Amino acid sequence: MRGRGIFLLFLFMSAMATAQNDTIKLEEVLISTNRISLPSFKTSRTITLITANEIKNSTATTVTDILQQVTGIDVRRRGVDGTQSDLYIRGGNFDQTLLLIDGIKMDDAQTGHHTMNAILSLANIERIEIIKGPAARVFGQNAFAGAINIVTKKATKDQLNVAANYGSYQNLKGAVGYTEVFEDGSVQLHVQKQKSEGYRFNTDFDNTSLFLKTNLKKYQFLASFNERKFGANGFYASPKFIDQYEETQTSVLALSTAYTFKNLEIKPRVYWRRNQDMYLFLRHDPSFFRNFHISNKLAVETNMVLSSDLGKTGFGVDVNNVFLASNNLGRRERTIVTAFLEHRFEIGERLDITPGVAVSYYSDFDTKAFPGLDVGYAVSDKVKLYGNIGYTYRVPTFTDLYYVGPTTLGNPGLKPESALSEEIGFKYNTPEFQLNVAVFNRDSDNLIDWAKDNDTDKWQAKNFSNVTTKGFETSINYNFNIEKFGQRLQLGYNFIEDTIKDVDVAFTRYSLNSIKHQFNSSLHTKFLSFLDQSISFRFVERTNGETYNLVDAKLRTTFNKLELSIQANNIFNTEYTETNLVQMPKGNFMLGLTYHIF
Repeated sequence: MRGRGIFLLFLFMSAMATAQNDTIKLEEVLISTNRISLPSFKTSRTITLITANEIKNSTATTVTDILQQVTGIDVRRRGVDGTQSDLYIRGGNFDQTLLLIDGIKMDDAQTGHHTMNAILSLANIERIEIIKGPAARVFGQNAFAGAINIVTKKATKDQLNVAANYGSYQNLKGAVGYTEVFEDGSVQLHVQKQKSEGYRFNTDFDNTSLFLKTNLKKYQFLASFNERKFGANGFYASPKFIDQYEETQTSVLALSTAYTFKNLEIKPRVYWRRNQDMYLFLRHDPSFFRNFHISNKLAVETNMVLSSDLGKTGFGVDVNNVFLASNNLGRRERTIVTAFLEHRFEIGERLDITPGVAVSYYSDFDTKAFPGLDVGYAVSDKVKLYGNIGYTYRVPTFTDLYYVGPTTLGNPGLKPESALSEEIGFKYNTPEFQLNVAVFNRDSDNLIDWAKDNDTDKWQAKNFSNVTTKGFETSINYNFNIEKFGQRLQLGYNFIEDTIKDVDVAFTRYSLNSIKHQFNSSLHTKFLSFLDQSISFRFVERTNGETYNLVDAKLRTTFNKLELSIQANNIFNTEYTETNLVQMPKGNFMLGLTYHIF
C-alpha cells in the first residue's frame, strides 16, 4: 500500500512538471468570523479555504468526504455518506470542534455526536472556512481546537437542477434544486432523498434533507431540516452488539440582517436549533433499551465592527438558552451569555496585532474569560509570518454529566476542560502556488474522556489531569495550466504527538487516539473540454499504531446541460476502521447524473 502511495505521488509530481507558464487566477475571498473579516492571507492564523469549484472538482460527495481531505482534520465516520460522523481538529475531540453554517453555531449541549447532523448537500455550499487552533475568543465555547464555517451559496441567477445517483449497496440518491432571483431579493430551495441497504448487516439508512434560503432587501432567512434513519451496527457499544438503530432529526431556523452607519456595521441574528435523537439498543425490540432526547437552542446575537484611524474594533454579545428533555438524562437547561471584544492594529503596511477576549457566563458553571492574541508580519506581498496564543475552555455536555446506560455512566462531578494553545506559522501565497507551514502546541487541563480500569467495567466520564499536544502541519496548493485547461495539485502533511501526564486509567474511548501521521494528496486534471478527472490519496497512522491508505477517484463529463460522473471510493479495498472498531466499506462506486433545466 505504501508503494502505491509513492507511485501516485510520483504521478502527481510528473503532471506538475509538464505544466505550462499560464496559471489559474484565484479570487481573494474574505474569511467570515462574524465580526472582523479579512482576506485569508492577511489573517494571522492557520486557515484553510475550500471553494465551491474545489469541492466540485474533488472526489467528495459529502461534507464529511471533503473535510477528510484536509490536513489536520480527522472525521471519524461510522458508515458511508456521512450517516454518523464525529469531527476532530488537531487532536481535539468531537466536543471540542465548533461547526457553523453561515455563522450559525451547530453545537449541541446533549453531545458532540450530533454536531454533524445538520450538514448540507455540497450543492448548497459556496465555500468552507476552517480555522485551526484556539478560536474561543472569536466564536465562544466549543471552538476549543478549531472551528469550521460552511458558507452557503448566494443566488446569482434563476436555476432549476435535478440530480440522480446510484451506487454500491443499492445506494439511491435524488435531489432537486431551484433558485429564483427577483428585484429585491432571491429564494433558494434544495430537497434531497437518499436510501441504501447498507454495506454490511444493519447499516442501512434513509436520509432526507431540505434547505431553504431567502434574501429580501437587507434580511436573510435560512431554514434547514435533516432526518436520518440508520442501522447502527456496533456504532457505540461493543462490536459484538449488532442490532442497534438510531433516528435523528435536526432543524435550524435563522433570521439575520446588517445595518451600516458611517463607520459602524451592526449584524444582529436570531436563530433556533432543534435536535431529536431516538436510539434503540435492539432494533427489533424497542422495549429492551430506548433513549429519546430532544434538545432546543434559542439564541440571539449581535456583532459589530467599528472602523477608525486606530484600525478595526469588533465586539458583540451572544445569548443562548438550551433546553433538553430526555428519558435518560432528565430535563436540563443551560444559559450561556458571551461578550466578545477584539481590535486589529495595523502598524505600517506590514505588522498587524489583534488582541481580543471573550467572557462567558454559564448558568451551571463559573464565568470564564478566553483571552487571545494574533500577531503577523508581512515580509512581502507574498510572504507572511504569524503567531497566535489563546486560552480556551469547554463545559461538559449533558451526556458527559448525566448519562446512564448498560455500558456507560456519566459523572455529575466533572470539571470543565481548559487549555492554552500557541502557534507559529508561515504563509507563501501567489495565484499559482500557496504554501502554509505551522507548528502548534496545546496544554490541556481536565480533559474529559470515557475511561475504565478493567475491560468488563462500564465506561465513565472522567477528567484527566494534563495532556500536552504538539504538532507540525504543512500544506501545498499548486495551480497550473496544461494547454488551456486548469489543473490543481494539493499536498499536505500533519504530525501530532499527545503526552498524557498523571493518567490513572487503563482504557480510554475517544479523545486520546489522534492521527499521529497524516498525508493527504489530490490531483484534478483536465485535458479535454468535456472531460475532467480527480484522484485523491490519504495515509493515516494513529497514536495506537493503526495505519491505512485510501485512494478515491472520480471521472466527470459534461454535454450541454447534462453532467455525468462516476466515482470510486477505496479502490484498493483497504480494510480499516475510523472509530469504535466499526469496519468501513471496501471498494464501492457511485454513478451520478445532473441535468440543468435552466
